[in-house]
Amino acid sequence: MGLRVAVQMDPLESINIAGDSSFALMLAAQARGHEVWHYDVESLAWQSDGTPSGKITAHAAPVTVKPVKGDHFTAGERRRIDLACDIDVVLMRQDPPFHLGYISSALLLDRLKGTTLVINDPREVVNAPEKMFVLDYARFMPPTMIARDLDDLRAFQKEHGSVVIKPLHGNGGKAIFRLDAEGTNLSALSEVFNLTWPEPHMIQPFLPEVSEGDKRIVLIDGEFAGAINRFPGEGEFRSNLAQGGHAESATLTAREEEICAAMGPELKKRGLVFVGIDVIGGKYLTEINVTSPTGIVAIDKFNGTDTPGLIWDAIERRHAAI
Repeated sequence: MGLRVAVQMDPLESINIAGDSSFALMLAAQARGHEVWHYDVESLAWQSDGTPSGKITAHAAPVTVKPVKGDHFTAGERRRIDLACDIDVVLMRQDPPFHLGYISSALLLDRLKGTTLVINDPREVVNAPEKMFVLDYARFMPPTMIARDLDDLRAFQKEHGSVVIKPLHGNGGKAIFRLDAEGTNLSALSEVFNLTWPEPHMIQPFLPEVSEGDKRIVLIDGEFAGAINRFPGEGEFRSNLAQGGHAESATLTAREEEICAAMGPELKKRGLVFVGIDVIGGKYLTEINVTSPTGIVAIDKFNGTDTPGLIWDAIERRHAAI
């Protein structure tokens, strides 16, 4: 029996279907006979109705998707739907940044627990922002400091030489800066970061191993499902595909297998079904992506796998257990 699936994501008109993981999940859902709806997170609403969870609604449209560039979807009439009564599964797939708006929508969706399955578990998404959850596995990370004070940042830079500084809740490789061994412009960059973001920032040594690749590893319900190795584009040190990087097929090193084994049971326990972790040079864990992980289209292209199908297998198992 098909499921009624609502995808909370950015406008379908704006996506690049050649690499968009959310679109791949929608195609796979549709192929399995699931009914697919789309809505924008800004239409999400909660209203008291005399029950403990209240009524959670969104303005959604039924959609049909197809892998045709420029003609990749058709949408039916948009209407207000009850996410508890009209929907079986919600995919929380809007892009970060992870901010109060993101947190608020996740906490609203958390009130669907016991009626509608939300993937990834919204409460655990709130508890596990990419660059904070990874601190639970600091033994696999490069030297790292999270700080806001310039003196702290400067002391770390003097100890480690060339460093990378990035926003704590950034995404897609945006606003990541490399500073030289002399720390040139650290104070100016600190000023810009402090004016732009209220939270502290992450600083790490620049890892020359990035030339060996920044591997995106996908885990589904805590189990390894596939990987790609991403390399910086010309004139770049960031290897994110969104920043011009390119990818190659990849297998896991012994260290990466150890990392996956260490976190897999915890990911499954938390209901973090679709997770992408980033490992530099085969050994340095840098992020655990749980908000809106990507990379499955490239993984399937290189490996001939069906990662969206594996994700839906896991979702269907979890839904059957509700």
